[in-house]
Amino acid sequence: MRPLTIEDLLPLDEYIPQRADFFAAHLRYLDRYRRVRVGPHLTVVFENRQTLWYRVQELLRVTRIEDPAQVQQELAWYNQLLPRRNRLQAALLIMIPEDAGLLQELRRWRGLADGALRLIIDQQSIPAKLITNREGDLAVGTAHWIEFPLNHPERQALHDHRRAVYLEVAFEEYVHRSGPLSEEIRQSLFDDLDLSDRDAA
Repeated sequence: MRPLTIEDLLPLDEYIPQRADFFAAHLRYLDRYRRVRVGPHLTVVFENRQTLWYRVQELLRVTRIEDPAQVQQELAWYNQLLPRRNRLQAALLIMIPEDAGLLQELRRWRGLADGALRLIIDQQSIPAKLITNREGDLAVGTAHWIEFPLNHPERQALHDHRRAVYLEVAFEEYVHRSGPLSEEIRQSLFDDLDLSDRDAA
């Protein structure tokens, strides 16, 4: 998928007056096309140019980074999280219950390993690979970045709406399965993979 560039971003004096509208549109987009809840405390947000554009704009708003070299550094980091050929990328967000011991829960979830979360497409089980754990995100729970590698038959099955697709997690006593992924989410993910193929060609 084509990387984000500085030219894709809005200057802060244009972005901030429209921020409420961008936020509302972002939430609608996540709920319809990108966000999947797996049990009461785990959410998967599949990333693409649109989701990462919003993340970067919000980062620049909070940090007030304006130096082009620093902005480019941030873009280089976030562009690593774009879908790639035969790869879906996602944020894995784990919210800590208010009545739980924060430090104890954070230590426990840091034990999360590859394969604890799986994408199930028909009879195929695709383990997530844990690619990063950003310490700076721990203030809002725990946040990880994950990757799902898909082969050609799995990609075709993702696009075949007659076949069941869902997420499941098994980590210590936290064992849950999501509801079936909607047709909108599945089509959006298939489009990501298709676009990544064309941009890589």
